[in-house]
Formats: sequence, C-alpha cells, structure tokens
Amino acid sequence: MGRIGRRGVGPAWCGGAAVRRRVRARRDTIQRPAGARCAYGRHSTSTTRRAMQYVKFGSTGLDVSKLVLGCMTFGQPSRGTHPWTLPEADSRPIIRRAIEAGINFFDTANMYSDGTSEEIVGRALRDFAKRDDVVIATKVFYRMRPGPNGAGLSRKAIMTDIDQSLKRLGTDYVDLYQIHRWDDATPIEETLEALHDVVKAGKARYIGASSMYAWQFAKALYTSKQHGWTRFVSMQNHLNLLYREEEREMLPLCEAEGIAVIPWSPLARGRLTRDWSETSGRQQSDAVGQRLYDATADADRAVVEAVAAIAAARNVPRAQVALAWVAHKRGVTAPIVGISKPHHLDDALGALQLKLKDDEIAALEGPYVPHAVAGFN
Repeated sequence: MGRIGRRGVGPAWCGGAAVRRRVRARRDTIQRPAGARCAYGRHSTSTTRRAMQYVKFGSTGLDVSKLVLGCMTFGQPSRGTHPWTLPEADSRPIIRRAIEAGINFFDTANMYSDGTSEEIVGRALRDFAKRDDVVIATKVFYRMRPGPNGAGLSRKAIMTDIDQSLKRLGTDYVDLYQIHRWDDATPIEETLEALHDVVKAGKARYIGASSMYAWQFAKALYTSKQHGWTRFVSMQNHLNLLYREEEREMLPLCEAEGIAVIPWSPLARGRLTRDWSETSGRQQSDAVGQRLYDATADADRAVVEAVAAIAAARNVPRAQVALAWVAHKRGVTAPIVGISKPHHLDDALGALQLKLKDDEIAALEGPYVPHAVAGFN
C-alpha cells in the first residue's frame, strides 16, 4: 500500500453526483448567530461567542451540528470497562455547556459504562433541552447481559437492546440507531430486517453503522436496497491524523453513496494533543487505545510533532489543529469529540473556525505511513 494523498485514492472521489452533493451541503450549511437565544435548553443562556455550524446529515434532511458530543466520557466509573469516565455530577455541566454552544448531536452506546452513559445523557437532555431539538444516537452489538443472546446483532438481541436503550435514555425513540460493529455470527439480512422493523415501529428515525470494512458496508447497502429495507445513512469510523486508512475505500464509498461520516477518536485518544513524552491516566488504563496506537508509536511521532509545530506557529491549542484537519476533511460530516474538561469544548469550537493552509495540511499529512487496519474488532 502506498501513501495516502490529500485527495485520497480511488475514482469515486471525482464523481459528478458527489460534487453536486458537496455544493448542496455548502449551500445548506446553517449558522446560529453568536449571542442568539439557545433553542435547545429551557434554562440555558448561550455564553459562546462563536456561531455553531449545521449541515445536512448525509443525504437525509436532518440538520446536525458540525460537532458531535461523544458521550463515552460520561458514566459511572465503577461500571463497565472505562474507569476514567466522569460521574453524573461532573458530566451534567459539560452536557449543558455543549447545548448552550449549539451542539444538537449526542452520541452514546448501550455498552458505555454498562448503560450508565445512556442514563446520564438521557437525564441531562431532559433537564436542559427539548427532545425535538436534539439528535440522540446510540449503538448496539456489545454484550449487555449474560447468556447466548446477550450480545450481537441477531433479531432477538436488537429487539431487546433497543427497548432497554430507550428505557435508559428516557425517550420513546432515538434519532440514530447504529450497529457498533459487524457481526460475523449473524446474517446481515437478519440484522438489516430487524433494524428496518425498529424504524417502522417508531423506535428509531434512522440507522447507521460503525467501524467495518468497506466491502461489508457496501454489501449492507446493497442488501437493504435489494429488499426495500431501511438503509444505513451514516458511518462512524476511525479517522485521525495517526490513522488515515479509511481514506482508501470507506470515505470514497460514503461520498459516492451520500452517507454521513462521523469519525470517532479524532484526537487519537489525546495523543495528538500533548508532547510525545507525556501521558495521561486514561492512556495508561485505556486498553483499546493501546491496541490502536502502540504498535505504530515510532512512526506516529513525526505526525504528533507536526501538529505541535503548527499549533505553536498559530498560537492555538494542538487539539484545534488536529480536530480542524478532521472537521474539514473531504467527506466528513462532523467529528465526534469527547469532552472531559470545559476547555476541551472551547478547543473543539475553535477548531471549526480554524482554516488550515495547504502547506500546513501537507506538513501534517506528509509524515504518515500506512498502518494495519485497526478499530474494527
């Protein structure tokens, strides 16, 4: 495999339909003026000086903020596999600030902190927002209970898990119901028909997918079309300056098919935001992050140093540089940002205003070397 160019690889990037979609997306971008009254919270008053940007969610009519608040950060630390999460008392102020800043898109999953993320997010949104003004996304796949049907994407698992997610979130429906991973043990036809029935039952408005091979996603899109079932409208994939393999096939596929792209881990779990020699409590205990990045640490160091150099020259936080690269990447709808401290939100908002120059993008992308596929399992 060769290096990835700034424009990615593959002819799908040059299609006329894709160009028309990009023009339409720019035309349909909406901004809420700075200082305008926040429409989402009954009790909130906006303090941000920046106007939030809104875009169409792929080929749907749904308007979403250019930032998605990733809610894996919120949850009971003693539950699940993420001991670094914020308990409810610390999570609620961040969720409220995100709403006040104009973020209307919140992404969680049933398995985050053993369901407590959904509970915390659901209560906060009920207190600080109107249900019709926010976009709630959650996911299904990972184990939530013991027994042979306690995980996966069988009809039984999906029908059970959607009801449990709705109960934890305290809502009658989710806006986006996503499969967290591909399930090799279940026929994709069974999964897609079950998801179609979830939508027809009014329990989800749209369905999406996350972290799989492009051929798998193409198969799912084809199967839905073949049977007349509800189609995936989004792909939540692993994309950042340290991992760009999605540019080879997945991003061109999504652009050609009008699929929204909402990348996870845009800051490489914090690795792009600090000196190479620094670490964090989360990094030391984050087994997933170690699997994703430790094997390529030597090759990735040059990228981290390029981010630091540009941030210093611009006099902005490194997080803004790394996130701006993802947010303005061709084909990306909105990156998912995890916020554990108030200034993280300020950095994320600032990234939307930061326009990287061509030579800066070249400096950021130049050191990249091909990586083994990571993040699908």
